[in-house]
Amino acid sequence: MAVGCLGTVRRFFYGLLTAVLLLLAYGGYTAWQIYDYGRQSSTRPADAALVLGAAAWGERPSPVFRERINHAVKLYRDGRVRALIFTGGTPVDGYPTEAAVGRRYAIQHGVPAEAILTENDSRTTYGNLVNAAALAEHAGLTSFLIVSDPLHMHRAMMMARDLGLEAYPSPTPSSRYQGLEMQARFLWKETYNALVYRAFRSLS
Repeated sequence: MAVGCLGTVRRFFYGLLTAVLLLLAYGGYTAWQIYDYGRQSSTRPADAALVLGAAAWGERPSPVFRERINHAVKLYRDGRVRALIFTGGTPVDGYPTEAAVGRRYAIQHGVPAEAILTENDSRTTYGNLVNAAALAEHAGLTSFLIVSDPLHMHRAMMMARDLGLEAYPSPTPSSRYQGLEMQARFLWKETYNALVYRAFRSLS
């Protein structure tokens, strides 16, 4: 009896260990995918640059958001896109939305107001994309360069393609996430978010 119980415990332990090792391996592979994808940037033109939201500090974009806006402005100046779509609401009532801050900054840097669309309600990457897609459809914009930080691109592009968008990656060439520790934390966060998104997507 004791031998049988010991065998059962041993099989359970080995099964659990195998599951943990497989999960770690899959997580490591996902992290590598995220890192590698962040180095890919499309060279093709599109109708619009779709800028994913990031924090705004009052009337000013945070350093992370500023890099995204600068990249989108350059895409417009270079003739790669004919419109910019800024996304993101505000976590605090009464403060400007991320999209409004992005619009203001882009106008100050030479982008015509009529070339800018804003989505002012979303608080997540998925919400950014869903609401921006509805805006774009109404404006007749059908192809997009997705603008965000390099390590954010893999998950953003997964979502964009799941939504049926004709989307191409255009990560910022520079990022405020500098230094090994900061990049490692961002990579860990994106790996976790990507795994969760994949899990829920497979159940839907």
